Amino acid sequence: MTSLGTIAECLKKSRRVVLSGHVMPDGDCLGSVTALGLGLLKLGKEVTLASPDPLPELYHFLPGADRFLIGEQALKGNYDTFVVLDSSVPDRLGPLKELLFRDLVVCIIDHHVGKHDFGHHVYVDPKAAATGEIIQDLLDLLQVPPQVEIASCLYTAIVTDTGSFRYQNTTPLTHRRVARLMEEGVDAARLNVLLFEQKSLLHLRVLQAALQTLDLTPCGRVGWMIVTRETLDSLGAQEEHTDGLIDYVRSLRGVEVALLFREIVPGRWKVGFRSRGRVDVQRVASQFNGGGHLRAAGAVVEGEGGVITKRVVEAVLKAMQED
Repeated sequence: MTSLGTIAECLKKSRRVVLSGHVMPDGDCLGSVTALGLGLLKLGKEVTLASPDPLPELYHFLPGADRFLIGEQALKGNYDTFVVLDSSVPDRLGPLKELLFRDLVVCIIDHHVGKHDFGHHVYVDPKAAATGEIIQDLLDLLQVPPQVEIASCLYTAIVTDTGSFRYQNTTPLTHRRVARLMEEGVDAARLNVLLFEQKSLLHLRVLQAALQTLDLTPCGRVGWMIVTRETLDSLGAQEEHTDGLIDYVRSLRGVEVALLFREIVPGRWKVGFRSRGRVDVQRVASQFNGGGHLRAAGAVVEGEGGVITKRVVEAVLKAMQED
């Protein structure tokens, strides 16, 4: 692993930079990409913001959101540097994985545990609450002048990945960072409304359907919900309308580990894991070729829904016994 200073020097020498996060982008991913992208534009770089998947409507308010090239659109450009943010494995880049095979300098910045062995310069800080925290430090090293647009992107990255500062990854330093962003002009109240208090009717319809599947183990310490492809298609919903569903399971009194099973395509499931603190769900997710953090992780598993649910729940229960 290289230092953040080394990556800063690399970016100073770059001319044409493409930045991307992971498939199914979230707030930390998009907030980090837009913040660094806007910062590099301030330094006079030619910048392309890319995303493997379309941006969820929730994040269309982000400064720079209208600049994104989606999927293979970004492959048409001519770049000298590829910056990968908030992604620990190449497959999470979707079609943008192709850029890794070009003659580009690849810089990886992340806070997830993983190999990250596909970049020339790699900086990973698992102690960071969000990749956005690392980008804030990087922009300081690049001496990018403070501006409210960049600060708003960083706030979005941090507030979403800390669950509005409720998760255990929130540290005193996290609050000091956010205080700086607010001093630079971030309207935190407005952003919190945009992010957390404006659910669409479709989102609530998906929640309504998911709650019908809510189940618990006999001990009451593991809970889960299931969202099938059929449910999403019948409602005309997208993956973004499942954001936050797992938090309803996690909020149940007595639940130590919450799970959300979402069918991506028939026979292929995205499994979300959330832990209250006792169980290392990253270790459980790794059993299914997934990853993430000690308290929040994910994996993609293929098979029949009932079988997958049983396997994952049993793995969680075993981990609870071992922990």
